[in-house]
Amino acid sequence: MSGMCHCGSEKPFEECCGPILAGEAKAITAEALMRSRYSAYAVGQIDYLGNTLHPDNRHDHDVDATRSWAINSEWLSLEIGATEGGSKDDDKGMVEFTATFKEKGVQRKHHENSRFEKIEGLWYYVDGELVAPATQVRDTPKVGRNEPCPCGSGKKFKKCCG
Repeated sequence: MSGMCHCGSEKPFEECCGPILAGEAKAITAEALMRSRYSAYAVGQIDYLGNTLHPDNRHDHDVDATRSWAINSEWLSLEIGATEGGSKDDDKGMVEFTATFKEKGVQRKHHENSRFEKIEGLWYYVDGELVAPATQVRDTPKVGRNEPCPCGSGKKFKKCCG
């Protein structure tokens, strides 16, 4: 597979996640494992996803559901947010990421804080916690249906912008 890597690194796939997915190289950081796992979704390498799960968490891995999600989605982009630990010298790390994908024609975002652990020199995905969307706080009072429209038209809100 040629072209830029799916993970958004702006490197060619063959120099980024390709060798990791092929087993020719290992992810040296938690972020590198996160990026390679995203690329595995994008190219449908389901076995890689199972193999990079922490051994303690493989018992509840649903291979068929993972395969279905990977194959039936169009993987659009990966954005890495905050990271904690996860360097080549660490044994644990956290990577915040947002994966944007299209499923059944609808664009969606998966925003997660993922935990990683290194065992005998290999990074594994432990688990993740979804990040809830930020609460939107209204900075102006709510306009009632029968109040004048704030646009200045002179009409009631329900007959204008409401």
